[in-house]
Amino acid sequence: MTSQDPPAAGPPYVGVIGPGGAGPQECALARRVGELLAGHGAVLLCGGLGGVMEAAAAGARSRGGLTVGLLPGTDRARGNPHLTVALATGLGELRNGLLVRACDALIAVGGSWGTLSETALALRIGTPVVSLAGWALPDAPPGTGPVRAATPEEAVSLALATRPGRADGWTPPGS
Repeated sequence: MTSQDPPAAGPPYVGVIGPGGAGPQECALARRVGELLAGHGAVLLCGGLGGVMEAAAAGARSRGGLTVGLLPGTDRARGNPHLTVALATGLGELRNGLLVRACDALIAVGGSWGTLSETALALRIGTPVVSLAGWALPDAPPGTGPVRAATPEEAVSLALATRPGRADGWTPPGS
């Protein structure tokens, strides 16, 4: 969020990004992130395909969470089976910009070129990014790169803490 944006209404929208070809460790981390986001009442947004995206969506759905996939192609049926809503954008990789703009914060699990592009776009427009087991950006000026997290719990806590003050009275479930 930029300083000109009003506080967001409703639950937080948190994007979970990462490689479609993620390995078992990245998928386990992403699934846990999804579970935790659902437990906080957040809406999980992702690219809608496999790997980190599917694992995070599966975790959120296992806890009753709402999951939205912004698919690169024009066929909703290509989305992973854990999406509550599959949006076929037809934008290819350009959907990364749409995903970044739709989120209050992003959690990057692991790293790939697509993940790097989403991270760069987010940081460019002021959307907070938390990196969990992701690529380091050593040349980023201090305070401008992603915030590093050591655990899924820390990643979710950091992502939710970046959200500006609430104007609509929404509080997470169990608060």
